[in-house]
Amino acid sequence: MSKPGRIILCVCTAALFFCARIFAAETPGSPLPETRDAKSSAAKNDISFTDSVILGFVEGITEFLPVSSTGHLIITNHFLGLNADTPLTNSSGETVYIIQDGEKKPYTINNAANAYCIIIQLGAIAAVAFIYRKSLLRMLKGLLGKDPAGLKLLINIVAAFMPAALIGITFNDLIESVLFGVYPVIFALFAGGVLMLFAQKWYDNKKAAHNSMDTDMYDMSIKQALTVGILQCVAMWPGTSRSMMTILGGYFAGLKPAQAAQFSFLLGLVTLGAACFFKIVKEGANISQGISLVPLAVGLAVAFVSAALSVKWLVAFLTKHGLAPFAWYRFVLAALLLALLVF
Repeated sequence: MSKPGRIILCVCTAALFFCARIFAAETPGSPLPETRDAKSSAAKNDISFTDSVILGFVEGITEFLPVSSTGHLIITNHFLGLNADTPLTNSSGETVYIIQDGEKKPYTINNAANAYCIIIQLGAIAAVAFIYRKSLLRMLKGLLGKDPAGLKLLINIVAAFMPAALIGITFNDLIESVLFGVYPVIFALFAGGVLMLFAQKWYDNKKAAHNSMDTDMYDMSIKQALTVGILQCVAMWPGTSRSMMTILGGYFAGLKPAQAAQFSFLLGLVTLGAACFFKIVKEGANISQGISLVPLAVGLAVAFVSAALSVKWLVAFLTKHGLAPFAWYRFVLAALLLALLVF
């Protein structure tokens, strides 16, 4: 591993371990329970200002890195005590209810925290839209018949989005009920790291053999775009990473690392935007009853700033060092979480 990769790995691991011990110390005797039991974690009934800052920072930093933002947010929710089944109450002190599986059930802090973590992605989306506004403008001009390359990129983005849209709408509830837990995240972190090492080795061998990897994202075919889109579906398993799978898809489509990352970011605008819209339509009324808008606004602002910094850094880092440092980070994080569960 390169020296910068080792530095990034050490710093991130130390920070995660330090935060883990602090949060674990606040909830003694509750080492990351897999079941969402209010008795085994801090019984919160609201997302605080501190929670919103932490979640916004974690979301912004990890959303476009190939390390899984959803996995990190699920882990963070555990440490913050936001995985409890404590019912939320509205401003009048009445319990907020939802209809789930045909039954009337209390809307819990865990339900709200999971929805909150998806909605604050809007902050990260806004950061990418600002940074890549020129590409968005080209797609808009293409839609108006003034930029053929921009239109082709827009068509490819839509094509890459469709597989995830179909599977996400069909299996959203099943995915949240089965895969939104620490153990599935640990498995996905490790498996994703292995996949990244193999993919980086494949890319390096292709490059060494002078097999050109210089496809421009504006020149991708529909087939190449669909390849990226199909791989994105794998990232519905929390811990896998949407960014990782779409960057790998870009590799397989012949894009260089920087181009693969940029296509991943632009595809993320559509995919994450749709996920946020779906969650707001589905649970917006419940969230507005049980959670103050101030924490949400704070989370969005923090996510915007941290995502902007993360995106600018990632493109340069991938070009120089590839995916391997992130794979080793995933291994260490998976081992750290497993150790916390056991000890």
